[in-house]
Amino acid sequence: MPYLGLLFNAFVWGLSWWPLRQLQAMGLHAVWATMLFFLMGVLVIGVARREAWSGVWRTPSLWVLALATGATNAAFNWGVATGEVVRVVLLFYLMPLWAVGLAWWLLGERITPMAAVRVLLALGGALLVLRPEDGGWPRFNGLPDWLGLAGGLGFAVTNVMLRRASERTSAERALAMFSGGVCLPALAGLVLAGQGLIPGWPAFDWAWLLLAGAMGVAFFAANLAMQYGASQIPVHLTSVVMLTEIVFASGSAVWFGGETLRPVVLLGGGLILLAALMATRDEA
Repeated sequence: MPYLGLLFNAFVWGLSWWPLRQLQAMGLHAVWATMLFFLMGVLVIGVARREAWSGVWRTPSLWVLALATGATNAAFNWGVATGEVVRVVLLFYLMPLWAVGLAWWLLGERITPMAAVRVLLALGGALLVLRPEDGGWPRFNGLPDWLGLAGGLGFAVTNVMLRRASERTSAERALAMFSGGVCLPALAGLVLAGQGLIPGWPAFDWAWLLLAGAMGVAFFAANLAMQYGASQIPVHLTSVVMLTEIVFASGSAVWFGGETLRPVVLLGGGLILLAALMATRDEA
């Protein structure tokens, strides 16, 4: 059951690009959708664990955790809703590259030779993923690629801050993460919509409201499943199972999303996956 819980979480995140694109077609931008997805978590945890509010309020590290989580989710969802899913997901999972530097800076962890190898593998994989089909130097294909990269950096910060806030209760950490998933996208949406960079809030429609509500339930259930699974099995095994999100996302994008997997992208993705697996070995 713990492994199934982790797989369910990876499945929900791996296939989230499809409902996000449906919502985008209905007029609800991914930034607004992200805010709605995490609203349920805030309401449930905020009511069931009301004492967690005071813990979040007086703990600055949880504020940073909230900001990092909000940035991670908004960037990832926006990226997969508008870009090539395979590229965005692989760039997102460059997290081991960022985690090495952040753990050294924020946690004082020593950069080992194996950590340096992980960085080189992840960087080499990214260069292959970003290499154009017609050859030439690697380059970003517009905003979605940058969003995938930014989401991965936010994910690395999230993981580091979770370790830094390990003395706080699970309810406080969860409330901070869900609150960040609501507040930061809401603020970003207001600023970006005011500048005309994304569409404003759409006219009310039961279609997008029901789909966004269903996704909110799915994300909340996925979060509970992940917490259950992660509490039952070792951390390094949790990390390995979570990497199946790459398989779910890439497979679904190729199967019914019309995308193709070029050999060079497969090779780059393999290097990124290897770097992530080496990171789980270090955790073990």
